[in-house]
Amino acid sequence: MKKLLLAAIISLSTISTAAVAEIKVGIILGFTGPIESLTPAMRDGARLAFLEASNSGNLLDGETFTILEGDSTCVDSAAATAAAEGLVADGVAAIMGADCSGVTGAINANVAVPNGVLMVSPSATSPGLSKIADSGTFWRTAPSDAMGGKVLANLALSRGVNSIAITYTNNDYGKGLADVFEAAFKSGGGEVTAVASHEDGKADYSSEVGVLASAGGDALLVIGYLDQGGKGMIEASLDSGAFDLFVLSDGMIGQSIVDAIGSDLEGSFGSMPGAISKGSAKFGELAAANGMDGSAPYVGESYDAAAIIALAIQRGGSADRKSILSNISQVSNAPGIKIQPGQLSYGLQMLAEGNEINYEGATDVEFNAFGDAAGAFKELEVSGGTFVTVGPL
Repeated sequence: MKKLLLAAIISLSTISTAAVAEIKVGIILGFTGPIESLTPAMRDGARLAFLEASNSGNLLDGETFTILEGDSTCVDSAAATAAAEGLVADGVAAIMGADCSGVTGAINANVAVPNGVLMVSPSATSPGLSKIADSGTFWRTAPSDAMGGKVLANLALSRGVNSIAITYTNNDYGKGLADVFEAAFKSGGGEVTAVASHEDGKADYSSEVGVLASAGGDALLVIGYLDQGGKGMIEASLDSGAFDLFVLSDGMIGQSIVDAIGSDLEGSFGSMPGAISKGSAKFGELAAANGMDGSAPYVGESYDAAAIIALAIQRGGSADRKSILSNISQVSNAPGIKIQPGQLSYGLQMLAEGNEINYEGATDVEFNAFGDAAGAFKELEVSGGTFVTVGPL
């Protein structure tokens, strides 16, 4: 089934006819780099929504999406900016992405704002992005780490972690989340024994672990990327016996790290954005029917980001970039007819008939004045060789 879906999506992305007009949209994610194991599922989540809207026949009286992709790398702002510039030069009306916070900010400043192009990120969570100068171009379906850091700190305290050492990847995402976590953990009565950054791409993290180990702690909080330095910090900690319990940020949650570390990761836990709701259940069913895992990190947020782009185009009656920017908040917040995953055809029809809608989607989307999703979080734990969702937070 998955191969059939992807074949259909590829066909959607590359074929147009004289009878059916096309709307070009971009997807820019880290197909290479420290989260490359997460990216294919995120891409497929966004494609699923674009395909659903195209196949409905209700998108601007039968228009369809042509999907163009770019590689953000997650960490190389120059490369990410060049990729986004390429998408804009090719005529995309809007962009689903980017993913990591640093490259997302760079694309917004250097590409989205100058060209008036909407970008909706499914996973850029740095608190600093809330108040960037964006002229309405930047939105995100994942909540800010200003909330996520507090949620993670409260989770650690509730699970009996009274003292903790912190390591974070040395970028906007890592530093922002570490600062929020530290303040919240201390406020809750916990002790932060040491805080140290780490760089991605190193072969040996024993010196960084040594600094943290000398300070001790019940656990090590790892804020980073599961395919890069975060994984290296865990491996070095286990090799030296410095820590055997790890609290994991959202960027550390994914099956590839469990497969790499093995049974030594059992019992470690973390949190990540994600709703446990009627909408998330419907998305799980929709994803499964299309050969996808709807619970994978940021897949629901990616579907929602693409769906919102489609609905904003429909409400304005145009794929004009300025029209899209002026309509995004009108389709994703109350009041209006509630739209769930798998109901994009209905949502497009309601908009065509002049009705207002409230897209809730897979993640209970509701934007604040900064274009941030209010967001929900869930607790996950490594159990039996996989990440298991414990429940909502």
